[in-house]
Amino acid sequence: MELTVIREYCIGGGMCALTAPELFDQDAEEGKVVVLAEAATAEQREALVRAVEACPSGAIRLAGQGD
Repeated sequence: MELTVIREYCIGGGMCALTAPELFDQDAEEGKVVVLAEAATAEQREALVRAVEACPSGAIRLAGQGD
């Protein structure tokens, strides 16, 4: 799975940070997504998938999911 973040699409909904706080945060200036870490464990990968699914703007995406 390859994570892509398109900050221009981010609307600052914060679902990523709420769903996967070890992996995502929001910047203080605009509230846009910030990647904190790669998903290293199975639990983090599951949280990553949930965060991608919960993102209202499609700003975070996964390529190769299920490959």
